Formats: sequence, C-alpha cells, structure tokens
Amino acid sequence: MVYNLERKNSYKKDGRILGLDVGDKSLGVAISDISGKIATGLEGVKFSKSSMKEKVEYVKKVAVYHKVGKIVMGLPVNLKGEEGHQAEKIHRFAEDLSSQISIPVVFFDERFSSVAAEKVLKEAKVSLNKRKKVRDKLAATIILQNYLDTKCI
Repeated sequence: MVYNLERKNSYKKDGRILGLDVGDKSLGVAISDISGKIATGLEGVKFSKSSMKEKVEYVKKVAVYHKVGKIVMGLPVNLKGEEGHQAEKIHRFAEDLSSQISIPVVFFDERFSSVAAEKVLKEAKVSLNKRKKVRDKLAATIILQNYLDTKCI
C-alpha cells in the first residue's frame, strides 16, 4: 500500500489507534475503527534489512494517512513477565518513533500473539507460503484487539 502524505493535518488526539507487531525485518500493522472497539489488519511489511529508520518512516506515513491518535506497540516479554533483548529493541524503536512524531506510544504485552496468529492460520488451512505473508499483520491485529478489549473493560 502506498500512503500519500499530502494530508498534513497532523495527528488527531482522539483518532484511530494503530497497532504494531515489530520484528527485526518485519512490521505487522493494524488499525482500530473510529470507535476504538474493532481492530483490522492493514498489512505485514517485510524490510530488506533490519533498518529502524525505514520502519519509523513507514509508521509515520501510516499514522498521518489514517489520522492516528495513539500507537500500541506489542512488547515481547517472557512467561514471567520480564523483558529481554527483543523488548530492548522495541523500546529503542519506540524512542526513535516518539522523537519524530507527537503521537503517544503505549506498550502492550504481546505474549502468544504470534503463536495465536499461527494457530488461527493453521486452523483455517492457510498454506505455509501464505501464512508467512499474513502472520505479522494478524499478530498486530491480535495485539491491538486485546488492547482494545482491555481498554473497554
């Protein structure tokens, strides 16, 4: 998907919520509906290298285009709830992103989101090749939907 940045009307404080599943060379993206109750997957993006700059630029474009008011980023933690090496990378990515946009970034426990995405795709009998293409998008959707469900309680 190509995002046109000519909509320079900044970010909406109470706009849609963007959900991200950030990997080393991939990015799963989901968006909430305007009411903030339903998450929909936008896309899974693969990057040729582990470039934080490319990912930040991509997220900025998506956020402007969709008039995002908040970004929810999946945070990988272990079963004990402790953050490891991958969580440090997510924090650095969030810091880089936050230094360039004025949208609040919050973290949400992403434990089992990729596992759940893989399970759903297997149960739907999606081929291995297609699963690779949509896994990140589905994981971002699961992260965002879990966040939205928690927020509504």
